[in-house]
Amino acid sequence: MGFKGFFEGGIASIVAGCSTHPLDLIKVRMQLQGEASAPAPAFQTLRPALAFHTTASHVHPHISIPPPPPRVGPVAVGVRIIQQDGVAALFSGISATVLRQTLYSTTRMGLYDVLKQKWTDPNSNNMPLMRKITAGLIAGGVGAAVGNPADVAMVRMQADGRLPLAQRRNYKSVVDAISQMAKSEGVASLWRGSSLTVNRAMLVTASQLASYDQFKEIILEKHLMKDGLGTHVTASFAAGFVASVASNPVDVIKTRVMNMKVEAGMAPPYSGAMDCAMKTIRAEGPMSLYKGFIPTISRQGPFTVVLFVTLEQVRKLLKEY
Repeated sequence: MGFKGFFEGGIASIVAGCSTHPLDLIKVRMQLQGEASAPAPAFQTLRPALAFHTTASHVHPHISIPPPPPRVGPVAVGVRIIQQDGVAALFSGISATVLRQTLYSTTRMGLYDVLKQKWTDPNSNNMPLMRKITAGLIAGGVGAAVGNPADVAMVRMQADGRLPLAQRRNYKSVVDAISQMAKSEGVASLWRGSSLTVNRAMLVTASQLASYDQFKEIILEKHLMKDGLGTHVTASFAAGFVASVASNPVDVIKTRVMNMKVEAGMAPPYSGAMDCAMKTIRAEGPMSLYKGFIPTISRQGPFTVVLFVTLEQVRKLLKEY
């Protein structure tokens, strides 16, 4: 029975992850907008040397100081990716997504199911909300620790297209990404940002799985809908919204820490999660922690809907086994 929960959750997670991968890629690109450690432009401003010039005629004609790049929305980011690298670029890093869902989501979904069976009251057949949240926190933390290498590889593969051609890592696959990182940066780099991954996964799993079960129970208890597709879609979309609000700040920091490029002999752009958070807030304001929220909810909503609708269908198919 325990293995069955892992299998059902894994199948549903892989289907959901692959179907919403382009939205996840757009979210990652938006979360990296305006990052202080992003590649610098290929020119140098000479303001101190020009401090005593008061007219434009004294400025060297080849020196230009462009305004900062404007922030763009998810549609514009998606269009830009297609224009620069083609439609296939929207699926950059999908092999890492499959591996991540296989390791991370299979573990968290299966472990949550095991804890749910153990902690459900046999008389009322209900599980208190706090127990659901606790089960989600435990399952998410364990799953994230298992899947962190695939998560790092996925973030890097998704972010690669925003770098200049000379600076791209050009990973061929998730296996190539993991092996290159282990060789050039050490095995420990595969668990870079793992504390953030674990924190985010605990928040997402607790808010997503616990709220889905809670919303579903409320809908059925109040007789608002029958136990069918409508109930599953409604409860899962509400769960996706709760998970997006809870996890977006941690997700932004996680993305930036995982994507940072550490040069040999140089100090890393961020010394840790808190340093990244403080630098991001100072440079871009507190709301920068909700960068990419629209694509996050646009991805988390459909992902959660596909996840739970697929899960319910897989459970029906395997009910007799």
